[in-house]
Amino acid sequence: MTIDAHQGAARLAQRFAAGSIAVVLVVLALKGAAWQISGSVALYSDALESIVNLIAAGAAFAAIRYAAQPADRDHNFGHHKAEYLSAVFEGVLVVIAALLILREAFASLMGDPQPINQPVFGIAVNLVATSINAVWAYVLFTQGRRLVSPALLADARHILSDVITSVGVVVALVAMIGTGWTLFDPLIGIVIALNILWQGWIVITGSLGGLMDKAPAEADLAAIEERIAGAMTGALEFHDLKARQAGRAMFIDLHLVVPGSMSVEASHRICDRIEAALLDGFPGAVIQIHVEPEHHAHSGS
Repeated sequence: MTIDAHQGAARLAQRFAAGSIAVVLVVLALKGAAWQISGSVALYSDALESIVNLIAAGAAFAAIRYAAQPADRDHNFGHHKAEYLSAVFEGVLVVIAALLILREAFASLMGDPQPINQPVFGIAVNLVATSINAVWAYVLFTQGRRLVSPALLADARHILSDVITSVGVVVALVAMIGTGWTLFDPLIGIVIALNILWQGWIVITGSLGGLMDKAPAEADLAAIEERIAGAMTGALEFHDLKARQAGRAMFIDLHLVVPGSMSVEASHRICDRIEAALLDGFPGAVIQIHVEPEHHAHSGS
């Protein structure tokens, strides 16, 4: 991936993050109207999560814009990790939303749950909002993986949890209409909150791995090793391979052992081949190759 293509991917990620803000605003308006008319605790929970989604979408947009900035004097390796910070922030917001929902649901459960107004209207509006969210979550998952954007993926998981929440609300309202049992409303609110807590935990732990320079998946490491081995003809071995993913950037570091009599130009050609092979499989990767003479070979020690 060229520098222009890399910047193009960053700009595209920003557009999808901005799209999230617009989508969440529409969904929030729909769910807010449904809650105001019905007075349902479950619909209140759903609307509250959408408010959190709006804050999270704004944070994701800001983080993606910041992460797209090129390396500078103060950040020599770029600003890629800003997306992980945004994802952790989203995870914390999800947990806060879940706790607020639990508080409201328990208060209703301990009190005297009341029948809700116009439940059919609430269900219809909720289904429209859920459909919009489901389509957008799919778009974000697809583009987040393609653009390797932790912020977009966290936003996608956040919206997916909202879809699950909305489905639970519909189930609760239908059950309440069918049975007349008003306890369904606060009970489904509690179930929703517990699911949101779990989704928040997944987002936070996944993002912390990126902040802590967690190594790529075993399949990616194996592919890196295979590409190096296939392109290092003329060298003796490689060792001390290290790799980490930071947003869209993969950082790869290795030591390459060459014969002591090999010229700098010849060893440089081998490094160029290795870099080309790695970039072909991992576009945009930042590669560091340390060339060493043969007495540094691990196989001979």
